[in-house]
Amino acid sequence: MDVRGKLALVTGGSDGIGREIALQLQALGADVIVTGRSPEKLQAMAALGFGTIAGDLSQPAGIDAVVSGVAGKPLALLVNNAGVGAMDYVVDDPANLDTAADCIRTNLDAPIALCAHLLPGLKAQPEAVIVNVTSGLAIAPCGSGAVYCASKAGLRAYTQAMRYMLKGSHVRVIEALPPVVETNMTKSRAGKKLSAHDCAAEIVRGIRTGKTEINVGMVKMLQIVHSISPALARRIMITF
Repeated sequence: MDVRGKLALVTGGSDGIGREIALQLQALGADVIVTGRSPEKLQAMAALGFGTIAGDLSQPAGIDAVVSGVAGKPLALLVNNAGVGAMDYVVDDPANLDTAADCIRTNLDAPIALCAHLLPGLKAQPEAVIVNVTSGLAIAPCGSGAVYCASKAGLRAYTQAMRYMLKGSHVRVIEALPPVVETNMTKSRAGKKLSAHDCAAEIVRGIRTGKTEINVGMVKMLQIVHSISPALARRIMITF
C-alpha cells in the first residue's frame, strides 16, 4: 500500500510500538488517528498533528468511542496494536481472573470488535489494509504468560481465518509478530529487546511492500525453528 494521503487508525498509538508506527506512517504522508488511555500522551500526539481518540479498549465504551470517532471518514488502514500484558500470571490464583479478563478483552476481543464495526467502511475503499499485531508468543508460548500468549494466539488464528474470508476483496489482512520490544510493558523484563522504532519500521515496511505476515526481528528465527519442529520451538520458548 502507498500510504500517502490514506487515513490510518492506530490503536494504542500514543505510546510504544503504536506511537512509532503512527510517527512513521505520518512521515510517509498518511493522515493518522491514534487511540489511547492517557490524556497527557494523547495531547502530546495531537500537538504533533495526529487525530486522537480517548478510550479504554477493554471496555465497550472505549470500542464505541473509536467507532464513533472514525464514522463517516475514509478509513483505509486499521492497525490493531493496542495491547496489555499479563506476564508472571499465576494460573491457580482466582485473584488474577480480573487481570486475565482485561488482557483478553484488550488483546483479542477489541480487535475482533473493531474489525466487525469498521470492515464495511474499509471494504468501500479502493484499497484497504488491516494489521493485527500479535506476538512471537502466538507461535509458541512462554510459561510466565499463559493468558497473554493465549490472547495473541487467538488473534493469530482469527487473523488467518479473516484473511481467508476476505480473499478476493479489496481488504488485505496482515499479521505482525514482534519479539520482545523495549516498551513500558516490558520495562521490568531483563534481556535483549528490540527498539520500538526498529520494530515499527519493519511493520511499516511490510505494509508498504504487500506482506501478509511480518515476522519482526528474532521472530524470523523462531518461525524457521517452528517450521522444522514445532515441539522444539515450544520447548525453547516455554522457559522464558
